Amino acid sequence: MSAISLADVQAARGVLAGHVANTPCLHSRTLSEITGAEVYLKFENHQFTASFKERGALNKLVSLTPEQKQRGVVAASAGNHAQGVSHHATRLGIPSIIVMPKFTPNVKVEMTQRHGATVVLHGENFDEAKAHALKLAEEKRLTFVHPYDDARVIAGQGTIALEMLEAHPELDMLCIAIGGGGLIGGMATAAKALRPDIDVIGVETVRFPSMYAAINKSAAQFGPSTIAEGIAVKEPGKLTREIVERTVSDILLVDEGDIEQAIVMLLEIEKTVVEGAGAASLAALMKYPEKFAGRKVGLVLCGGNIDPLMLAEIIQRGMVRSGRLSRLKVELRDLPGALAKITGVIAEANANIEEVHHQRAFTNLPVQTAEVEFVLKTRNAAQVDDIVARLAEAGFKAYAPDSAG
Repeated sequence: MSAISLADVQAARGVLAGHVANTPCLHSRTLSEITGAEVYLKFENHQFTASFKERGALNKLVSLTPEQKQRGVVAASAGNHAQGVSHHATRLGIPSIIVMPKFTPNVKVEMTQRHGATVVLHGENFDEAKAHALKLAEEKRLTFVHPYDDARVIAGQGTIALEMLEAHPELDMLCIAIGGGGLIGGMATAAKALRPDIDVIGVETVRFPSMYAAINKSAAQFGPSTIAEGIAVKEPGKLTREIVERTVSDILLVDEGDIEQAIVMLLEIEKTVVEGAGAASLAALMKYPEKFAGRKVGLVLCGGNIDPLMLAEIIQRGMVRSGRLSRLKVELRDLPGALAKITGVIAEANANIEEVHHQRAFTNLPVQTAEVEFVLKTRNAAQVDDIVARLAEAGFKAYAPDSAG
């Protein structure tokens, strides 16, 4: 029997009205041109807590008895569920304790505290944090607010599908990130009830393929970490697994580089900041274009809580990947004017020098020969090849170590 029904999701919508944003769901012309699908983005990173998670959290909190509200709640989360529970619990006058893994990004810890919760850092991952939260619930007689395997939480997340299909009834496919399965479980329940012909596709990371392994009855192999920590779950929910088995057409796996590329694309093209989990659906669209070609696909940008330092690193790596930030090594005789000739060639090629490292001692080159490493701002990889050719014509041996492999 299904954990929830369309009626549960519709009831949740009534609970959330006026307290959770009906976020924009917009067609992306540029991403549609790039991918070959008609792409529609649901901007859940525009929620007050920058994540869809507050939908399910509020729907659960409102259902508690007066006694449960007085005693308080406890939750385990890598960050977004934490903020959703913390914000709405404080708003409703309910004390809250949030257990977060020790290596949760600082931005998520600080925001959870700012929303009014007591934060406890415990465990190396979500599962260890969850075990500690359950222990606290028993010891302190608190209500445990599960991040995904709870009927009211699932129903709250499902309200996203209602909004998307109302805004764009032409959608014939939804692509949704999977952690424990609450988001896809709620959305698939609502979408398939309203539109039995719609395809629902799930996305997980290669490093945390828990639902993929459960559905395919295979043993999951987990990586040490992922930039999509919001969906780094080793054990999917029981309620959500049943829904996924019944309603989801396929689960696709994406790697770290795929997610990084999607984060940079959304920043550049849509001018919107998403975290790793928030970019997973676009990462799948880019990695498996044949799966989505010609379809009208709704993607959920499910969260925007990313550490600024991580975002800066991802942007820089993205610039390297696209050839707009390039490394060039050049051999030269250690004579006056040699470096000026090289920089002149680079200037003539319309590249900008970001960094220069002059190396004499730590090299196997002959004495009186130096190696200079340049970091250049370039248009693309073709421009780097052009610079290498121009330097060769000027008598300098140069190569791009990143291009060379």
